[in-house]
Amino acid sequence: MKSLKNGTAALLLCLMFFVQAGAQNVQKVLPDTIGINTQNKNYVYVAKKMKGEITLDGVLDEEDWQNANVATNFRLVTPVDSGYASQQSVAMVTYDDKALYIATIFYDTIPGKRVAESFRRDFRFNYNDNLLTVFDTFRDQTNAYTFGSSPSGAIWDGVVTGSQTNLNWDSKIEVEVENYPDKWITEIRVPFKSLRYPKDSKVWYVNFGRLDLRTNEKSAWAPVPRQFPHASPAYTGVLIFDEPLPEPRLNFSLIPYVLGGYHRDFEAGEEAGYRRSFGVDAKIGFSTSTNLDLTYNPDFAQVEVDQQQMNVDRFELFFPEKRQFFLENQDLFSEYGDYDITPFFSRRIGLDAPVLGGARFTGKIGNDFRLGFMHMITDQTSIMPVRNYTVMSMQQKLFSRSNISFMFVNKEYSGSDQFNRVAALDYNMASSDNVWTGKFFYHRSFRPGNPDKQYAQGVSVDYNKRNLNLELRQTAVGENFLAETGYVRRSNYVSFNPEVKYSFIPNKLVVTHGPFAELETYYTPGFEKLDHSFELGYFVNFDGNSSFTTGVTDLHIRLMEDFDPTHVSDVFLPAGSEYRYKQWFGEIETSPRRPLNGSLLYAKGGFYSGKVDMVEANIIYRYQPFINLSLNTVYTNLRLPEPFKHHQFWLIGPKLDVTFSPKVYLTTFVQYNEQLNNTNVNIRFQWRYKPVSDLFIVYTDNYFANTREVRNRALVVKLSYWFN
Repeated sequence: MKSLKNGTAALLLCLMFFVQAGAQNVQKVLPDTIGINTQNKNYVYVAKKMKGEITLDGVLDEEDWQNANVATNFRLVTPVDSGYASQQSVAMVTYDDKALYIATIFYDTIPGKRVAESFRRDFRFNYNDNLLTVFDTFRDQTNAYTFGSSPSGAIWDGVVTGSQTNLNWDSKIEVEVENYPDKWITEIRVPFKSLRYPKDSKVWYVNFGRLDLRTNEKSAWAPVPRQFPHASPAYTGVLIFDEPLPEPRLNFSLIPYVLGGYHRDFEAGEEAGYRRSFGVDAKIGFSTSTNLDLTYNPDFAQVEVDQQQMNVDRFELFFPEKRQFFLENQDLFSEYGDYDITPFFSRRIGLDAPVLGGARFTGKIGNDFRLGFMHMITDQTSIMPVRNYTVMSMQQKLFSRSNISFMFVNKEYSGSDQFNRVAALDYNMASSDNVWTGKFFYHRSFRPGNPDKQYAQGVSVDYNKRNLNLELRQTAVGENFLAETGYVRRSNYVSFNPEVKYSFIPNKLVVTHGPFAELETYYTPGFEKLDHSFELGYFVNFDGNSSFTTGVTDLHIRLMEDFDPTHVSDVFLPAGSEYRYKQWFGEIETSPRRPLNGSLLYAKGGFYSGKVDMVEANIIYRYQPFINLSLNTVYTNLRLPEPFKHHQFWLIGPKLDVTFSPKVYLTTFVQYNEQLNNTNVNIRFQWRYKPVSDLFIVYTDNYFANTREVRNRALVVKLSYWFN
């Protein structure tokens, strides 16, 4: 059996290299495009350098806009990727020695309000008419910047890595939008100091995209197949500057903060306390391609509260990183392994002890090599000593869009010989047209005593065409693999996970529909069956972005340790017991272009030794662009045989989001969780009085859900300012 596993891994790895090599042969027969590898090399935009000044006001009356080249004839991406958008779009770019300027004119003659849910930064893409640009400054077709806006003037900025977009990254961009009866015009100013690009830069890759919810059309200047995001770096056009961009200079920024607050832990019997603190972040850009971040006494009290989840699973829940310090170039540290086997997860740092300080160096050295280094120190607590976290990541580009990466993670406990270390080697494959993608990784942990079986290994291959998506994934985790600063859901197994999805595209009332199937199987390292989950279903997407999905899941579970499915009982299902059952599910999502919209999921069937009914509803009402009211509700009805009791859990989360302007927000989020016996109230006010400079006022209350007694309470006022 061991030879079978090794043979499978070798076969898949060879397949990835053959696919990549095939993709490269296509480029070799095009000698006239040396240095320009994008699929859309014939889509070229030449940006003229400004001769005057531009005022951001949504009125394109400056001479530089009048003389700028225009990108027009946006091609459809969805619902079909053939033909042109029904409403015309125009995009323009110009620049001076300090900033890049983008202007778009989106013609819109359909009566009624344009869809713009709020003024909030980094809006939800599918819930707003929007402009979205992508700039691949290093032309590696993998990493890029994205900027955009909605008709309300809400800002969108983030970092694209592969097919993922990280919107938690913020820049000092400025946006102005003006709405007219027949069009809306956007002007964006992006300081070059906010970007990383090569020295003597004159050619980037670029694309301009538009989502028009009233016609249900997504379009882009450089054409993109419908199965990919229109911000995909693989399908950008070419942006040529008529003069080289400014030379890299030392860029130094300080972001100090002061904080004051009140807190009291009633549950622990503590008296009220008052808190005063200060800290500072520093950003040093040694060039336009490298950056050093320093932090002293950081405080993340202003970070948006997590949305709670109902937990009836055997494994740890995952909550994403939201702290700004960890987010720039996050992919250098976070995209190793797989979604459930991650050797480094920055959220592990600082949640159980205050962070004293740290440093992080990230950037690109040359055109093909990226380097990341991070060192963080957390303070001691009554139960934990000072801990040091050191992470190094190196990434070398291979072929057109692939890379090989190495990471080393070291966690040490001061005053002892206790440590945990992980070495990770990943090969990430992507063909030039993004149809084939894949990964191979091998990780090993180290700790005192160094027992054997400290490995994690995986191989995956994806094939993604217009109608067909295939994925094959294989992973294995040794019994003693330990990544204390990572996220690893389970260990001591071998897993196989094939998936297939087929799409029919009639593009009528029904836009797309088709079947899908997914199989997850888990075995012991000796290939004794542990679990399987086989899901078979059908999806239908309607005109207007409404959808319906239904299916059935067949599950088999063999418990490796005692488990309480309710997480609140004092009885357990015994280790070694096996369960086989089926569950049916159906989900409806309504069109996001309607002011009242939402989704409803219902699942019913077996659950270990009993039965379960689960309803999850999310209802959203917007009074655009000022008010968004949402209600997220999860109801779980667990009926397990004695000695378990009948449990019905409610998780109810109403959220009121008021955006007074693109700079002033107020959010009130209440979460009632019966399973955790907790009610959380979080009120968060934010005033961005200058770019990336904020005033936060955050009030938090936690109550026992059953008695309404106060558990703890806190009020924090935080002021930060960005000095350039």
